Amino acid sequence: MKIAIVTGGSNGIGKAAALELGRRGISVILTYNSYKDRAEAVVKEIEKNKGVRAVALKLDLTERSTFDSFAQMIKLSLKEIWDRTTFDYLVNNGGVGGPCSISEMSEEYFDKVMNTNYKGTIFLTKQLTPFIVDGGSIVNMTSSSKSQSFPGYSVYGSLKAALSVWTRYAAKEFAPRKIRVNAVSPGPTHTNFGDGVMDKHPEFLKPLAEQTAFGRIGSPDDLGKVIANLLSDDFGWVTAQDIEVSGGHLL
Repeated sequence: MKIAIVTGGSNGIGKAAALELGRRGISVILTYNSYKDRAEAVVKEIEKNKGVRAVALKLDLTERSTFDSFAQMIKLSLKEIWDRTTFDYLVNNGGVGGPCSISEMSEEYFDKVMNTNYKGTIFLTKQLTPFIVDGGSIVNMTSSSKSQSFPGYSVYGSLKAALSVWTRYAAKEFAPRKIRVNAVSPGPTHTNFGDGVMDKHPEFLKPLAEQTAFGRIGSPDDLGKVIANLLSDDFGWVTAQDIEVSGGHLL
């Protein structure tokens, strides 16, 4: 049985990816930061699939000093639940967002976005890649905002662009182990990301939908299916790519 680690798997796109992997017979280690109850609910849903196991572990991507102990928890879970020392897939989905104009930006805001979305992702990957099987697969979560310029997303978009570039470098360095590294770049997607900004401002939904070729904004399930497919052997000849999944946003 294959095993995936999904960061930020308690809600949104991470939850959708974890559930989709479970439906495909892949066991999941998902992480959460603040919402243990949501994470445990996802575990129960995944384990409704016959023979599939799941576990939720706490992880704060801004606290790199905890990554070593987190890796030890991963090793313990792999041994106790699956009698393994390795896993197959890593989905670097965990992140934070929310708009902030340059004129109002604080160093605290900048550091939180950078440490979670970029630095945390890179150093967690460094910590976990020794446990990924040769021939495994990594998917990083970037964003279509990396190539757009909506006001308030200068730091978020810039760091997602940096992660997209880093994906190519990682793909090159891990290629000798046949580990593929790709990224998925969501367009506007209806989740509770950014402290539920879309639910707080429903007036944004219609204009965003009208900007897509298919006349709607994305759902977490739209992204979850793409992530699961990109991890799979069906995409075994694809690496170093950042695939936009936006329904043709601003096409």
